Amino acid sequence: MSLEIVVPVVMCAALLWWIGRGLSGRAMLIATAVTLVVIVGVLYAQRAGWVN
Repeated sequence: MSLEIVVPVVMCAALLWWIGRGLSGRAMLIATAVTLVVIVGVLYAQRAGWVN
């Protein structure tokens, strides 16, 4: 894995933890799922050449 992938994932996880401290369990699960979908979407777009 390169730092181009690891750093954004760690940053998103830290932001999700910081925002999710006051959320209920179900809301945190939904926020985690949405965050993972966004990360996978960005990585897919980058690898497909849509984003520089």
